[in-house]
Amino acid sequence: MSISWEKIYQQYKGQWVALAQDEATVLASGKTAKEALSNAVSNGHQNPVIAFMPKELMTYVGAQV
Repeated sequence: MSISWEKIYQQYKGQWVALAQDEATVLASGKTAKEALSNAVSNGHQNPVIAFMPKELMTYVGAQV
């Protein structure tokens, strides 16, 4: 099953988010990864998944030449 972060992205553009282990529930957010983690820990969540939501989405295609 795939997880869509579309709603999370729309709400938290340009921020770091701390997610529950289901990777779909936002536990906290912040301007830095450290701030998001600290906010999550303050709310009683010890091991959140930390992710950055970019300000804009860009397509990236990698290639080895």
